[in-house]
Amino acid sequence: MIAMNFFRGLFRRKKKEEVIENAEKKSESTELETFCSDAPEILEALKDTMFINPLRLDVSLKDALSKAKQFEKEGDNIRAALWYRVAGGLAIYEGDVSKVKDYFSRYAKLTGKKLKILEVAEEAVKKAQEYYQRYLKEKEKLTV
Repeated sequence: MIAMNFFRGLFRRKKKEEVIENAEKKSESTELETFCSDAPEILEALKDTMFINPLRLDVSLKDALSKAKQFEKEGDNIRAALWYRVAGGLAIYEGDVSKVKDYFSRYAKLTGKKLKILEVAEEAVKKAQEYYQRYLKEKEKLTV
């Protein structure tokens, strides 16, 4: 009986420690979350659509759009949607609001999903450009 109580106590402590560790992990915010803390609607629009570091991608906007159109023509809507999403993310990086709306509209049409970025495209692209100016330049300084 004493041994069972001893083991129960051990397990309970571990669970409390795990809960504390998980809470600490959740409280850490990303650079984007910190940057958009004053605009939660913009954060919601950008967190699933923008690339944090688009310079690491090995595909251009032109190539992504070409692949999206090719797959759409072939009737492969899943791959077409994927490439429209990539093209939309790259358009955010380039700061072209009309392309962002166009590519994410096509993505939404193919998938049936409603994207927040389509509602606040101008503000989201502006905020993303500010983010890129600030954080990508800092990362370039660190790597040089």
